[in-house]
Amino acid sequence: MPPALPAHTRPNRCIRVSAPGRLHLGFLDPSASLGRRFGSLGLVIDGFETVVELKRTDEPRMSADGAAAQAELGRAREHLADLQRATGSRTPVHLHLAQVLPAHAGFGSGTQLALAIGRAFAALHGLSLATAEIARLLGRGLRSGVGIAGFDHGGLLLDGGPGEDGTPAPLLARFDLPADWRVLLLLDPARRGLSGTDEKAALSALPPFAREDAAAVCHEVLMRVLPGAATADFASFAAGVSRVQQLVGSHFAPAQGGSGYASPAVSRACEWIAGHGTAATGQSSWGPTGFAILPCGIEAQALLDAARAAGVVDAALHTPIVAARNQGAVVDAGAPPP
Repeated sequence: MPPALPAHTRPNRCIRVSAPGRLHLGFLDPSASLGRRFGSLGLVIDGFETVVELKRTDEPRMSADGAAAQAELGRAREHLADLQRATGSRTPVHLHLAQVLPAHAGFGSGTQLALAIGRAFAALHGLSLATAEIARLLGRGLRSGVGIAGFDHGGLLLDGGPGEDGTPAPLLARFDLPADWRVLLLLDPARRGLSGTDEKAALSALPPFAREDAAAVCHEVLMRVLPGAATADFASFAAGVSRVQQLVGSHFAPAQGGSGYASPAVSRACEWIAGHGTAATGQSSWGPTGFAILPCGIEAQALLDAARAAGVVDAALHTPIVAARNQGAVVDAGAPPP
């Protein structure tokens, strides 16, 4: 179910939507060896959010906090215009971007911005719009559905790939990740993942994903990743995620300079971690963000400290340790302004 709409929203109330970031852990079958393309495994994480605020006003207005949010104002303006055009609700509003996810870094920033604006718009105008419908109106979810499902539900997510008619991917499975498990993120601020026309060009230039590799990915997901999450069997989960990343990363390597990682610095750290502990390692989407999922925060910090001591963690990398988030977006009707 999508986040609940406020039961009553007075005209002077501000709607605040906080949408979590997600990691894209891999496609099931990007070349449609059985006729259905993509299919995705994803994980919603804590500590990274897009936060938007929307309220009625006398004159249309947009604002943002910080340079990163200001850079998203153009895209936000387009989303708002699309929503107004599609619904006929043209009441002047003030849209404020209080916080945004890192752009083109593997967190699903574009989808979460669109869905957060769409959900705030629907709540402000009393419109009953499902998240999948908002995504369709704003052109999101064309390949992966885990951002849409993550917005609604949080957790570990598996989708079945979008329909040929462009309908968003169906959610096939969802699990809470055990509360103790932690995600060590490796962010390279000097790199950006592929997006837009560059992403489309890269996808079209890749060779077909072998059917046997798609079968292997599906086997890993169905028999190691999901059961591992469901039964708190970390070793099985970690082995499955890491193998999925190896298979999918090898396929996308030609678009990333021959590597499964977009950032050499992230690659060096993740590969060292994979060889020195039991962890689920890989890159989210086109990166450059890498990850290592570990069974608890103590082990995550210890492995990070050991990697630093070994000299494999570049000083420029950001390395937060976060929890999985087993909850989707939060919609707050707020309080009337003074």
